[in-house]
Amino acid sequence: MKDYKLKDIMVPIAEYATVSEDSTLYEAVLALEKAHQEFDRSNYAHRAILIFDKNQKIIGKVSQLDVLRALEPKYSEIKDHSGLARYGFTKKFINSMMEQYRLWDTPLSTTCKKASKIKVSEIMYSPTEGEYVDENATLDEAIHMLVMGHHQSLLVTRNDDIIGILRLTDVFAAIFHTMKECHA
Repeated sequence: MKDYKLKDIMVPIAEYATVSEDSTLYEAVLALEKAHQEFDRSNYAHRAILIFDKNQKIIGKVSQLDVLRALEPKYSEIKDHSGLARYGFTKKFINSMMEQYRLWDTPLSTTCKKASKIKVSEIMYSPTEGEYVDENATLDEAIHMLVMGHHQSLLVTRNDDIIGILRLTDVFAAIFHTMKECHA
């Protein structure tokens, strides 16, 4: 795995969906759609939007789940909603929460109109130290970071600058390609 260079399998920032921290959620979703249309490296579409500040530095991410949570603000009333099914809660219990909190009780068209009023800076996720990987790191190092951190992607850096994003799907494609070569 040491023969793969991260910079060869990462998606350069220029090819990824990015918006400024002052953008609205609607503008971010449009940027993601545009990136989907323009990105032709694989069939794996981008799943997040990178957020940059006034100095053009990446300061956060907005994932597809972040978009859904932002459209239904009542999720913030639920104290811990991360992976309830993983902890043995039944589908019936999780559905009862939907009724109890009256989640998604307005028409989707009404809910989606909120997207032009929500700033991405309000809902973005700021990556932690464990989500940055140097462009010269080995693939096995990156895999370890993805697995241990349960990340869908890592931000690839050169010095202190983010130059790309290493997606789990691209790492898996490299592994799959190597497996096929080994069995050929």
